[in-house]
Amino acid sequence: MNPVIHYPNAAPPVSRIRRAGFLSAAALSFGLLLQPLAQAQQVFKVTTIPEEAATEQVRKFGPIVKYLESKLGMKVEFIPVSDYPAAVEAMVNKNVDMVWFGGFTFVQASVRSGGKVIPIAQREEDTKFQSVFITKADSGIKSLNDLKGKQVSFGSQSSTSGHLMPRSYLLQANIDPDKDFKRVAYSGAHDATIASVVSGKVDAAALDITVWNKFVKEGKVDTKDVNVFFTTPGYFNYNWAVHADMPAAMRERVAKALTDIDPATPQGKEILDLNRATRYIPTRAENYRGIETAARSAGLLK
Repeated sequence: MNPVIHYPNAAPPVSRIRRAGFLSAAALSFGLLLQPLAQAQQVFKVTTIPEEAATEQVRKFGPIVKYLESKLGMKVEFIPVSDYPAAVEAMVNKNVDMVWFGGFTFVQASVRSGGKVIPIAQREEDTKFQSVFITKADSGIKSLNDLKGKQVSFGSQSSTSGHLMPRSYLLQANIDPDKDFKRVAYSGAHDATIASVVSGKVDAAALDITVWNKFVKEGKVDTKDVNVFFTTPGYFNYNWAVHADMPAAMRERVAKALTDIDPATPQGKEILDLNRATRYIPTRAENYRGIETAARSAGLLK
């Protein structure tokens, strides 16, 4: 048998070239096979400001999570947070991919991120949102001016409809809550706000009109005992928002998925009913400049 002699500058044998080519092709094919697998393992994380109890949040957003999974082709996970500031921080730090913000929390996230939070969709109702002030029917409170010297509750300090806009309209009426009210309370959530009036812990309170209407419709509050005495003018409010670092193509897919939710289908109707919406429509950051102005005027945003 003749020995195999290796020459340093000689070309490798044809068999080695073929083998190397086969291995490269195999590696490429294997990499391509892994690509969809890696994509399938991605998780799209969603959260919301906790405007209602945690159990209600999960119930409300469960169906939209399933819907987004089918539209995006990846696992979608709903991650509840403890309070409004936590939702802002989750988006600013990119710990989640999308957040359901109120107008004020969106503005806070936008300011905190240097303008890198983008609103992509809102409910049709959010173009003309309102807050309501409620009190017990026998309280004697008939107007905003009657709140002077009373104990009044807002929702979360970061709530648009439960604090910022009600405070803004009080200030416009020359009523300073911190000076003119006997006590200012913060319930943390709209359902807790209603409970604070029903139980008599406070004399009056302000909250999201859609939560109030929901409680009335479901018979959870008796309007003979507690009623609305003031409704604010309309303003822009809630939106779904993402971080600007999300690839544009992905952002467009998510926005389209939201605006494509069809109330004529059983799935679409369930999602929209749970979220107190007729449909989702596109939105933009400019819509929330009025909220930012109100927040700065009320001293709630530096």
